[in-house]
Amino acid sequence: MIKRIVLILILCVLSFSCGSRKRAARKKAEANKEIVKNPSEDLNDNDVETTTPKINNTTHYISVYKDIAISEMKTYGIPASITLAQGILESGSGKGTLAVKANNHFGIKCHDWKGAKIYHDDDKRQECFRKYKNSNGSFRDHSEFLAKRGRYASLFKLDKDDYKGWANGLRRAGYATDKRYPQKLISLIERYELYKFDGTASKKKRAKKHIEYTVVKGDTLYSISRKYNITVKELQSINGLEGTEISIGQVLNINTREKN
Repeated sequence: MIKRIVLILILCVLSFSCGSRKRAARKKAEANKEIVKNPSEDLNDNDVETTTPKINNTTHYISVYKDIAISEMKTYGIPASITLAQGILESGSGKGTLAVKANNHFGIKCHDWKGAKIYHDDDKRQECFRKYKNSNGSFRDHSEFLAKRGRYASLFKLDKDDYKGWANGLRRAGYATDKRYPQKLISLIERYELYKFDGTASKKKRAKKHIEYTVVKGDTLYSISRKYNITVKELQSINGLEGTEISIGQVLNINTREKN
């Protein structure tokens, strides 16, 4: 009986000792384990602001970011409708990888950027994109990106409510390679009525007055557009004109903008 008890005690001691050695070995291995950083990001997900809202759809995206877009418009002169439409298009209404992981709503690449970065497949594999602490930083950088580059200077001479001029101007200045980029922006602006956030239109609704104008000798689309304070492209769009040729006696439809 005594031998049996002694044997049991010995087995218990050996079991405890082996278990301790195994735990010690695991701890030592973990301590010596190399910490591997994800090469695709310079910051981890904890560096992205935790209060970034979860966006359900495009309408929700607009309600969340319209005030930021209006504020940027007042500071830099970029139509809020353009900023919102670009954000919707570039970020997939806030659901794209760059928006979720890097608060990058406009797909702006690194260029001379000295801040945080994220690498993401785009035109090429693992391209460098800017990474922001919060969405406000992305909207501000978007404004400065356009305002501080000479190739976009002509856009800032346009009216704040000339979203069509801005949409086409961005494409001509090289902001996007997609030939349909202007049409996509304009479609979003008109579908979701983003133009109501532009200029004084966010406070005072503008009415449109319809006029039928008969072309006389010496008229050009440009002179008519100046007379009624609209753009040549608007005249072409309203009247289904592809070129700039008009003839005497031709009747043109014109929508003028008037403040209520």
